[in-house]
Amino acid sequence: MADSLLRSQISSPCSTTALLSPVFVNSSSSSRVSGKPRGLGFSCNSFRQRYSRFAHLKAHAQEVAPEESQSNEPKWWERNAGPNMIDIHSTQEFLDALRDAGDRLVIVEFYGTWCASCRALFPKLCRTVQEHPEILFLKVNFDENKPMCKRLNVRVLPFFHFYRGADGQLESFSCSLAKFQKIKDAIAIHNTERCSIGPPVGVGDLNLLDTPGSQ
Repeated sequence: MADSLLRSQISSPCSTTALLSPVFVNSSSSSRVSGKPRGLGFSCNSFRQRYSRFAHLKAHAQEVAPEESQSNEPKWWERNAGPNMIDIHSTQEFLDALRDAGDRLVIVEFYGTWCASCRALFPKLCRTVQEHPEILFLKVNFDENKPMCKRLNVRVLPFFHFYRGADGQLESFSCSLAKFQKIKDAIAIHNTERCSIGPPVGVGDLNLLDTPGSQ
């Protein structure tokens, strides 16, 4: 009889409780003794409620994940603060931008998409771009323009060059978020009203187009 009771419990629709509550038979008598471990038994309804809640959360997470992955928001280095901030993708674009800037102050930022300091500094740089619409800001991705960057002696990131008209390159330095005041000081020095005599010099006599990457 004990065997038949055990088989009926295991074959029931909610057999989890039966498996967690084994049935023991006293060998000295035919009486049925049931043992139920404390803390392990739970009802079928509570199990179904927990499972359905878990399944709902899992389904919601799967719905949200594709939306986040398919977001059209640009990555941090792809954002521009205004029309006076331009991405440079080649050596020729860089030279053309310096030439077309005329007498404007040009600030060039050399950055890496993997550079944590570049990312930390970028929001503050964007605010500076918006505060100075008269200045042209050029963004140069180091990995996309390695030959040119090496020819320009860019060895650390982020790195900045300042150019202006016939004066050519005014100065260059590395800068982090903690030392952002260096950029503000350089702007205060070089962004004064002036009139250059002659065409923009750009990088001067340095031949950037004679690099293996540009060929």
